Amino acid sequence: MEIGTIIAAVVYFRKDLFEMIQVLLGSKNKMHRKLLIYVVVVTLVTGIIAAPLYLVADSISGIAVGIPMLVLGLVLIGDAALIRYSRKKREKGMNSRKLENLTLKDYLLIGIVQGISALPGVSRSGTTTSAMLLVDVEPDEAFRLSFLAGIFASIGAFGLTLVATKSNVAAAVAGIGLEGLVVAIIVSTIVSLFLIDFLIKIAGKSKIIYLITALGIIAMVSGLLYLVFGL
Repeated sequence: MEIGTIIAAVVYFRKDLFEMIQVLLGSKNKMHRKLLIYVVVVTLVTGIIAAPLYLVADSISGIAVGIPMLVLGLVLIGDAALIRYSRKKREKGMNSRKLENLTLKDYLLIGIVQGISALPGVSRSGTTTSAMLLVDVEPDEAFRLSFLAGIFASIGAFGLTLVATKSNVAAAVAGIGLEGLVVAIIVSTIVSLFLIDFLIKIAGKSKIIYLITALGIIAMVSGLLYLVFGL
């Protein structure tokens, strides 16, 4: 199912991806080079942390998933507060950070939290966006950088899934059939394109605070349902 999200992100951020390819082909553009370095460092750190976590994730019970969901809910509600705080800082003339202001230390932090999202019930985009908001990255830039890093992390996760759990993948495909899988990927791609565009556009508006708060409440309710009823 992650294939649809990957396709959508590649289509939406095709310009950024092309700029990184240009650097590999010899472009000297500093911002394009910085974006490439960001993606490479974050992806490498993510892989080092996520691979072993993923391999032991099957031993985590369904009830245990409720705890990360509760934490995610609290994090999302905290994100809403951080975005509001960031807005107030900008209104007072204080500058937020963008890619050009990030350092290697920031890349490592983003890679680490993205790697931790390999645990069941932990949102990759939620954790990476939260980390960037905590280091004063502008909300719209945080979403953009999170999605860009997610493309390569998702490709790696897809490959690892095929290698490490072939039997589970084969059983899942057999369960819905090849036609069902194709339809699911197409629908996932379309929905992901819509949601990425929606989140990027709304990130710079006040409505994002209410959206993230609502998502946080939903995550907390889901976590409680796991813990209380095992649903």
